[in-house]
Amino acid sequence: MAVFPLASQWPAKDPFLFVAHHLDHYPAGNDQLGPSASLEGRAIGNDFADVGGWNMYHGSVVPGFPQHPHRGFETVTYMRSGFVDHSDSLGATARYGPGDTQWLTAGAGIVHAEMFPLLNSTVDNPLELFQIWLNLPRSSKMVEPHFKMLWSEDTPRLPVGAPGDSNGASKVTLLAGHINGQQGQAPPPESWAGHDESDVAILHAELHPDQPWTLPAAGPKTDRVLYFYRGSDLLVEDTGAAGSAETLSGGHGVEISPGPVTVTAVDDTAQLVILQGRPIGEPVVQYGPFVLNDRAGIETAFSDYQRTGFGGWPWERDDPVHARETGRFALRPDGGREVPMA
Repeated sequence: MAVFPLASQWPAKDPFLFVAHHLDHYPAGNDQLGPSASLEGRAIGNDFADVGGWNMYHGSVVPGFPQHPHRGFETVTYMRSGFVDHSDSLGATARYGPGDTQWLTAGAGIVHAEMFPLLNSTVDNPLELFQIWLNLPRSSKMVEPHFKMLWSEDTPRLPVGAPGDSNGASKVTLLAGHINGQQGQAPPPESWAGHDESDVAILHAELHPDQPWTLPAAGPKTDRVLYFYRGSDLLVEDTGAAGSAETLSGGHGVEISPGPVTVTAVDDTAQLVILQGRPIGEPVVQYGPFVLNDRAGIETAFSDYQRTGFGGWPWERDDPVHARETGRFALRPDGGREVPMA
């Protein structure tokens, strides 16, 4: 097993590009839904120093990422706490929160904003999210962009251990793929995850001590990476032919085999993310927000963005946010409105 430390961006294996883990302990929000705290001394517009345990990122009033372009891959954003206000060049917009996942196929090109409104005006606004970059094969690099919400209420969660266990019930959240007869919500139509042969799965697990969970075998050509981002120790046992075992300390990842793997939290609750997928197996050239197969593709992406703006920006602000009282919702590019159903 190949073990590695976790930083703010976690390395990944084909077909994934990387995982960005955002954890910010924001204070109460002001009338503009920004932090009710001084911004003095911060590099506004490029604030990643984690001063006071939180960042403004590229935001100047509300934390987050004002309008910026993408081409050639997908973003999968999974929320653990806090909220995101999304807007894009397709005309789609949304507010989503804990347990929700947004899946965005950039394809030929999209511009979007991801702002973190601080809705609580009297108490702190903790935010935690994972943004996973999933590559697209050459044949899908220039597909039409697609916006999709996977609401928490529709997301499968698999219990681990006995319901009456004194430690509480562990659970595995299935964001994509299938496991133990459970099927995750469908990805966008042109996603690599939608190909039967891709064997893509995205999982989040919360495991209490002494409640082992076995990740079943994947396809023989599938790569898998486990990210143990919170907890003290995690026992990872390859229960297949390899028969190896590793005890990870918190803040480390490990490449695991496609065979069955059993994981057990040793002393306290373990939080982990697992990515698996069959490699696309094509050249990857990334420059900032563009992921293509060669340098010529990158140059074309810059030229197209400068010429067309990937459809333009239909919003009045570069950093749109919704009113504080707005609940979770999505407005699709076709004008259809959806809200999560309990």
